[in-house]
Amino acid sequence: MTDSRGQTVMFVTASDYISTVTQLYADGFTMCVDLTAVDYLLHANRSVPGDVVAQRFELVINLLSISKRERVRVRVQVAEGESIPSLFDVHPSTEAMEREVFDMFGIVFDGHPDLTRILMPEDWDGHPLRKDYSQGRIPVQFKGAAS
Repeated sequence: MTDSRGQTVMFVTASDYISTVTQLYADGFTMCVDLTAVDYLLHANRSVPGDVVAQRFELVINLLSISKRERVRVRVQVAEGESIPSLFDVHPSTEAMEREVFDMFGIVFDGHPDLTRILMPEDWDGHPLRKDYSQGRIPVQFKGAAS
């Protein structure tokens, strides 16, 4: 555990992910405020605590205890091509957040009830928030502008 501006930050292994979040839920952290990911492709040598092995992706979960008026951030390293268990059974509100992470980063959540794209069309190729995804170009046509 570390501290970031007064907020507890826990670095958890993928194997301890569900049990840790379940224990935090039992301890009063009953609201999952956010679940997202970060692609560290260009920052492989970033600073992480000594016992943590940095991976390409990092899953970031922000939990809130209203009764304690505290927040905790859980950070889990996920290797490219590796899957992670779904939090849906502990926090059903993560259903859409996990779908977004799957859609934008390609991280697979085992046990998710409907792991399908949520922002991009079903036939879209790739995951737009990966650092190796080509930016491409979409021409814009303004109303009333000469073609």
